[in-house]
Amino acid sequence: MAIFIDETSRVVVQGMTGAEGQKHTARMLAAGTAIVGGVNPRKAGTSVTFPLGEATTDVPVYGSVAEAMAATGADVSVVFVPPAHAKAAVIEAVDAGMPLVVIITEGIPVADSASFLAHAQAHGTRLIGPNCPGIISPGKSNVGITPADITGPGPVGLVSKSGTLTYQMMYELRDLGFSTAIGIGGDPIIGTTHIDALAAFEADPDTAAIVLIGEIGGDAEERAAAFIAEHMTKPVVGYVAGFTAPEGRTMGHAGAIVSGSSGTAQAKKEALEAAGVRVGKTPSETAELIHALLR
Repeated sequence: MAIFIDETSRVVVQGMTGAEGQKHTARMLAAGTAIVGGVNPRKAGTSVTFPLGEATTDVPVYGSVAEAMAATGADVSVVFVPPAHAKAAVIEAVDAGMPLVVIITEGIPVADSASFLAHAQAHGTRLIGPNCPGIISPGKSNVGITPADITGPGPVGLVSKSGTLTYQMMYELRDLGFSTAIGIGGDPIIGTTHIDALAAFEADPDTAAIVLIGEIGGDAEERAAAFIAEHMTKPVVGYVAGFTAPEGRTMGHAGAIVSGSSGTAQAKKEALEAAGVRVGKTPSETAELIHALLR
């Protein structure tokens, strides 16, 4: 099992004909993802040839998400559209009735994110991101930019604000493997939250333990801790990035700003531990906690 995507997911790539879209479409195809089309109204009716093992495959380009869905039965879209046009791209996918939209683009204005998230919520579309590495269920589907060869399938679920820490934790636990690893993004406004992923992992029979990676800024981890205390029966291990960050200074992701005790790594660690979550001091220590749980 997996959460949100699996081997039946049929994926269209908005922005597939651009440089980043082409590069990562090739990687997603190599990982076994069912990429069924791209979307670019200026190149509708053409196709893009990608390497696939010893052969190649031609992926058709459609003029709209609705057209792509009608032709292919796509149920996932991944967005590689530049920031200025990302809002329109997401709203187009939502209006077409796409159930899941994964937004890789970084640098999207917060007002745009707020607008398309509200639109998605009103229409029942799940968003992952923006400014995220996407979601991977190893051996089944990889939607986004996560390297697919770090690890294979297994019993660990991972939800993370940080892209690079997603990859590191997958590497640290490569001997165990993952049901799904989801990078939710570090922007102030995101679609899928820690809590959404935790609830899905709790319901997934093949996820035995969960790693939650947070970072300084905001109160997402504190809210996740409250959810864990009330609703989770599976073990959760945590890691919070930013213990060495100076207070009051914006760090990295736009959402990571520390003010007083709110949003600090220590406050998040204490909230998680109060909910029964063991929190590692480093990614490696966090991985060891999972190893100990699953031995």
